[in-house]
Amino acid sequence: MGAYSGIASLAHETPHASQPFIRPATPADIPHITAIYAKFVLTSTATSEIVPPDETEMYRRWRAVLDRGLPYLVAELEGYVVGFCYASQFRPREGYRYTVEDSIYVRSDCIGHGVGKLLLAELIRECQAKGCHSIVACIVGNNPTSVALHASLGFQQAGLLPEAGKKFGEWLSLMMMQRLLS
Repeated sequence: MGAYSGIASLAHETPHASQPFIRPATPADIPHITAIYAKFVLTSTATSEIVPPDETEMYRRWRAVLDRGLPYLVAELEGYVVGFCYASQFRPREGYRYTVEDSIYVRSDCIGHGVGKLLLAELIRECQAKGCHSIVACIVGNNPTSVALHASLGFQQAGLLPEAGKKFGEWLSLMMMQRLLS
């Protein structure tokens, strides 16, 4: 990821630097999405996944989101994918069909520069347009950045499951935040 270093600070400090462009993810984005997600899997508790999925699996997941008619977005800055987010089915039972769960991941050198907020705001707009009633964030471990991001866009804590998962030898809580969309 050395080729990406400094992009976020350049965009934040340079008055005329471009803003990230939020757009639907395409198959060409899968290698970038896979690389961003792999870093989170290997180095953080932001996901409870232990082994990073390969590009084939990430493609399958992207396709599953689209097949349900839900949005899968990327943030592109100066030609580089710097983050992604998507909405997925919250629970498999039909009665939950109007509630979705968001997932959002931003390259570490771009965290704190508004990329996540742009991605999540657009995801909320697209979910509203698709008739979703609520969106849930399931935040694993101690992740104040994600909690603050979601709170800044109207999410409220809806529950906390202590010691719901284990990663890196540590028991992790699962905070659930929710925003009603309609």
